[in-house]
Amino acid sequence: MTGETTVRTAVRIHGRSTQRKALRALLDELPTHGGQLLLAGEPGLGRTTLLQWAARSFRAGPVLHLGPGPGRAAHVTAEQLLGTLRTATAAAPALVCADDVHLWDGPARTALGRAARRLHTADRVGLLLSVASDRAVDPELAPLPVVHLDPLAPPRAAALLDDVTDGAAAPAVREQLLAEAEGNPALLVALVRRLSPAELRGHRPLPRPLADASALAETAGGAPSGPSDHARDLLLTVAAAGQAEDGTDVDAGLVHDALRRLRPAPGPDPRAEPLPEQLVLAGDRLRFRSPLVRRTVHAAATVERRRAVHRALADVWEGGGHRLTGLLHRSWSLGGPEPRPASSDRLAAEAADRLAAAADGAVPASHRLRATAYTRAAELTADGARRAERYTAAAEQALLAGCPERARSLLAAAREHAAPAAVRGRAELVRGVTELRDGPVGDAHQSLLLAASLLATEAPAEAANAALAAADAAWAAGDLAACLATLAPGPPPRAENPAHGTDGTEGTEGMEGTDGTDGTDGTDRPAAPDGARGPAARTAAVVRDHRVGMRALLEGRLDRAGTPLAQVVERGRTEERPEALLRSAAAALLLGDVDAARSGGARALAAARQLGSDALVPKALEYLAYAELRAGRHPQARTHAEEGVRTALRAGQGNTAAHHRAVLALAASIEEEPDVVTRHVTAALDTARRHGLAQAATLAQWAAARADLGRGRPFDAADRLGLLVMPGPGRGHFAVWRLVVPCFVEAAVLASRHEDARTVLPDFADWAGFGADPQAAAQLARCHALLAPAEHADDLYRRALARHEEAGGDFERARTALLYGKWLRRRRRPREARGRLGTALAGFERCGAGVWAAQARDELRALGAAPQDDGAGKPNRLGRLTPQQLRIARHVAEGATNREVALALGVSTRTVDYHLRKVFAALGVRSRLELARMVGQAEQAQDVQGARGARRAGHHEKTGAQH
Repeated sequence: MTGETTVRTAVRIHGRSTQRKALRALLDELPTHGGQLLLAGEPGLGRTTLLQWAARSFRAGPVLHLGPGPGRAAHVTAEQLLGTLRTATAAAPALVCADDVHLWDGPARTALGRAARRLHTADRVGLLLSVASDRAVDPELAPLPVVHLDPLAPPRAAALLDDVTDGAAAPAVREQLLAEAEGNPALLVALVRRLSPAELRGHRPLPRPLADASALAETAGGAPSGPSDHARDLLLTVAAAGQAEDGTDVDAGLVHDALRRLRPAPGPDPRAEPLPEQLVLAGDRLRFRSPLVRRTVHAAATVERRRAVHRALADVWEGGGHRLTGLLHRSWSLGGPEPRPASSDRLAAEAADRLAAAADGAVPASHRLRATAYTRAAELTADGARRAERYTAAAEQALLAGCPERARSLLAAAREHAAPAAVRGRAELVRGVTELRDGPVGDAHQSLLLAASLLATEAPAEAANAALAAADAAWAAGDLAACLATLAPGPPPRAENPAHGTDGTEGTEGMEGTDGTDGTDGTDRPAAPDGARGPAARTAAVVRDHRVGMRALLEGRLDRAGTPLAQVVERGRTEERPEALLRSAAAALLLGDVDAARSGGARALAAARQLGSDALVPKALEYLAYAELRAGRHPQARTHAEEGVRTALRAGQGNTAAHHRAVLALAASIEEEPDVVTRHVTAALDTARRHGLAQAATLAQWAAARADLGRGRPFDAADRLGLLVMPGPGRGHFAVWRLVVPCFVEAAVLASRHEDARTVLPDFADWAGFGADPQAAAQLARCHALLAPAEHADDLYRRALARHEEAGGDFERARTALLYGKWLRRRRRPREARGRLGTALAGFERCGAGVWAAQARDELRALGAAPQDDGAGKPNRLGRLTPQQLRIARHVAEGATNREVALALGVSTRTVDYHLRKVFAALGVRSRLELARMVGQAEQAQDVQGARGARRAGHHEKTGAQH
């Protein structure tokens, strides 16, 4: 340890917004009633910091810090402690903090737990306790409400690192520190503290291992040794077995077999001995309660004992036929966590070669295990170039396993050694795809271009993949010029900064080779039938056809885009590899073949799950969600996108999660959930703006505008959508804005912006003519109907509905029927209007479009429907209003001006003024604020009654089924 770097004390808490919200709720309630909270987390996650934050934030009374006291804790009873707390809060509420309660002796913990449970809300005591989660919670404390602390997310950990180092860490050092700390803030600070300034800035090699026993033990509060020899051996064996399992749970039978090899002498059955408190047994699996403690136990053991445990585990694994895992443990038995290359002997070199050969695919193994094997092989390799190659291979496997932070760290290790161009190209490919999934996509584009350039000579297959991934990055950024340049015939353009970094694989997984690039004239070269070619040639054909089709589509040569993209889709019907299936689904979406996109996405999802490729699951769900959205199946899209967000965040793919958030916002925009729309839009735009995701940003903004339009706010909707579709530098994503045009035309007509609506229709007509969007032809006819004079609108609406019958899709058909019904009602054709509006209502209800269904109901009421009731046969307060008055009241309650209401309802402002006066008189309100409050309360009561009615109906249905 050098101890030369000065670590600046963090000036703010990073992350922890959920935990602070819970603490704030406790503090805010103390002036009126008390409460308790238990903060639980593994050592180093910041429990003490949060307690200190709460103590500084409390202003309503005294703050008491409770400790066991030297030699007195065991003699304090619950009654005495309770009396002390009540006396302290007799005059004012108080916050009582007790840190590290797990370190108190048993009687003291028991007294504290009992006192906490006997406190009443009237006592005005806020009891805030903290315990480490590396052991079982005391039974006396278990009933208390718990707030858990998890490791910091990568962006939060990175912000903390920059905070404590003033941004002085070199990029490669930064990546390795973040990976080694695993989101533990105290460990991150301890690792920085042991580096010299030269090491921190990358001028000298980092110490190995970076997280040594002293840093881990400092963070964990010491290394647990167990009460007996058996307990110590059990802890170490579970910790060592977890090295090959990424610290997850391990097979208990395997552990006990290894223990018998460690202690062959006969004795009592080790299974009968009590389990150390640091471990949990779930079924037949053992795991540590704390990953940090697991690492500490392994690092703090003596070298001799650690080697012996790994030898025993190697014997057990190899005896069970698990060659790669056995080789890993055998290699760890040769030396410490990472022998110095200079000390690598013949045995280490042979172990490295065997590990690398096994990891290459000779034996079945997960991507995580292959990454670990390649990493260990690199550690045992003395030659710098081969070491870099093996670290790069480990990074590729880590990325496939959905561990991008680990991949970044491995690439940083690879950069410490000189390597040939092909290896640097592979590394840059991993870096580029990592950034494409969770980083600025402009940076990803440059990394991928550099990868294509470095790989062009020795690995043309991977070069072609890198170029196509670079086009994906430009597509995500909405950079049409860069996308076209990347897709152009011949070699892709070079990166602007070919000297930067080496690391990164979007479409690289499973790519086995290619026979070249496109023809110089931009057309496909003659190719043998697929059946006459091997997997490498078929893969090359998919990449080439996708590239040609995308380029033609973006150049507006729609007639030349269909054939190559259709070939990609067709080849996908016989594919089993998830990468090829994803390309097929992407091509189908470009063509508007939503059924093929759904099929390809579903098969890609199944294949990725079957292969354990966690990195591809979020992308497959994204294509599935988009396909369902394009087909108008919003509930299905929502289901896929909800799972997509979860899997993307688990795999460290923030950009993919942003796309799923945008889909969720679009799905929610047709439902009666404005708060949900806002939440998803905000989350999507937060990532999209930071990482340059123009496509996700356009979709999110479309969702916000469509929610406005559905809720009768055409002015807001037209303002939002105009930025996306009107010509100019601020226009939305080049592949999305045309999809937005029908919404804009509807909003613009309602907002009296007819010329703006006409401006964008020619481009949309071209898009509809291409046929890539099944709904476009019907939507085009609807747009023309909205802008047409009365003598032509009727026929155009009918034509639009006929096109909808051909295309399918309940939502868009219902929207056209709603607009047609409104048009008919305003022309005093009530019988026809009622039919169209009824059709619209049925369609909206069928697809769950609640906010649009409300519009249809309002229109039907305006035709003379019965007054609204509260769902129980009893008229609510709004039932006093006429249908027209009710519609006006709702618009005003949502904040619309009289002029906006008039435009939305197609009446004059004077009519709105007249009816609004009647509304105020009928309801007895004197302001718009009172009206908004009354409308909200009445509709909330209706929702409650409706839910009760639904539950009663469900109960009757269930009872009937039972009888």
